[in-house]
Parts: sequence; structure tokens; C-alpha cells
Amino acid sequence: MRVMIVDDEPLAREAIRVVLEGDREITEMRECTGVEAVQEIPQAHPDILFLDVQMPEVDGFEVLERVGDVVPAVIFVTAYDAYALRAFEVHALGYLLKPFSDARLCAELSRAKEQVRARRVAAPFVRRFVIRTRDEVAFVKTEDIDWIEAANYYASLYAGGKTHLIRLTMAEIEKQLDPERFVRVHRSAIVNIDRVVGMQPLFRGDCMLVLRDGTRVRLSRARREEFERRVAR
Repeated sequence: MRVMIVDDEPLAREAIRVVLEGDREITEMRECTGVEAVQEIPQAHPDILFLDVQMPEVDGFEVLERVGDVVPAVIFVTAYDAYALRAFEVHALGYLLKPFSDARLCAELSRAKEQVRARRVAAPFVRRFVIRTRDEVAFVKTEDIDWIEAANYYASLYAGGKTHLIRLTMAEIEKQLDPERFVRVHRSAIVNIDRVVGMQPLFRGDCMLVLRDGTRVRLSRARREEFERRVAR
């Protein structure tokens, strides 16, 4: 599961991170400020969000308003109890009052993981994408997709030597794909793990993935560890 911690205070983020680092179910953990979260959440697509309420430029409620209902489990973290009712009105799962114990934090994390699992069961991954053009309607099976590339507000699906343009963002597509088969390797690329036949190191930790048909797709340094863990399964 992917976790994001949003707080303008680095020490506050660290207090949560050090407790969660030992959880084996957490495959990716990111930290950012409220301003950064508005950009980061749609790209990172976290499963669980620990979100501070009071932040100087963009508060927790404004973050959720801007990104929409895209995070399965949101836990507000604040030193004030006055926002509890409003938090649950925006469908927050939990409300952590500072200072909190490690046990309390772990209990909220456990509830959040259960909610994420429940949502995954309730919303199975798509088996095919419907691509509509002026001349025809194409049905592209997800199992046939080699990789996907961002194209502004569209995405290009590369499947069996053909390219299909679909009007979905990368975050929207990633949400619909089976994470056991597809992995985000760059902010602009998703690959079918079964199509990867090699990896060539580049500078500064980045790599180039080589697909079965010879296509080369960049793997960013930030996503390399997660990619290698998924491939090794």
C-alpha cells in the first residue's frame, strides 16, 4: 500500500514516518507540504493519507477539495479537536489528536488498511478499455497492453504494435489496473511487468527498461526500488 504524509512541519511528518517504516505492507511512503500535496496526490495515487488540518498556505480541507475523492483512506492529524465534525463530513476515516501514542497511530493505520482492502474487493480492476475515435470503437484488453505513456490529458496505450489514444489521466488509468501486473515506473509511464525483459542502468540511479518488442522506457530512481520488489515476486 502507498502512504502519503502531508504536514508543513518536517518534525511532525517524521513522527509518523518513523512509526510506519517497519510495516511490510507499506510499499511506498511519501512526505510533502499542503501546497505540494495538491500536485503530488494525483500523481502518486496514495492508498492512505495522513493529513494535517492547519497548514499556512493550503489547509487539509482545501487539499481534499482540490484533489477530489481519490484517496481510499484519509486520516486527519491535528492538535485541535474542533475540526472533528467537519473531518467526518468529508468522509475522513480517522482523526488523530496530537500528541498521540505509537499504539494509537498503528490502530488508525490498521483501520485504514482494512478500508483499502475492502475498496479493492468492491471495485475489481478493468479487463479492457473502450477506445472511441471518429471512425470506430476499439476494445483493448489490459492483458494485451505493453506499456502506457502520458500525453497531457490523454494517455497512449501501446498494445501489440498499435497505439490507442484514450482520454484518461495516468492516475485514473493506474487506479483501474491490477497492481500485480502493471507498475508505474515514471510519472509519465506505466509498464506491463510481463513485457520487461531487461534493465540498463543510467546516470544518477535512473534506469532504462527494455521491453519484449525492443521499446525502451525510463525507470526513475524514485520508483526503482518498488519496481524491483514487484518484479522479484
